[in-house]
Amino acid sequence: MIVVRVQFPANVTDQEQFLKKMAATTPKYEGLAGLTRKYYVQTEDGKHAGGIYLWETRAHAENWYNEDWIAYMTKAWGQPPLLEYLDCPIVVDNELHKVVSADAA
Repeated sequence: MIVVRVQFPANVTDQEQFLKKMAATTPKYEGLAGLTRKYYVQTEDGKHAGGIYLWETRAHAENWYNEDWIAYMTKAWGQPPLLEYLDCPIVVDNELHKVVSADAA
């Protein structure tokens, strides 16, 4: 499994409008191949926003974060997003009451 942290400049001045903008993007992630979970996040000061993504494999993630996606994000937010890939060998999921290990995946 792989976690990807995405960050981009948001400079949120209207929290309600920003949340509506983010909520409008949720359909494209529903049922997305290889994506287990996505968290929408923003810094407390509203200067940056992004997502925390849990992917089945790095290949799935890299397929999503392609040149077209980077160009889209750059146009939408004024600069390229920061991408950080993190290996995720174990997930403790208290909601589903299970532990998932990359060895068992």
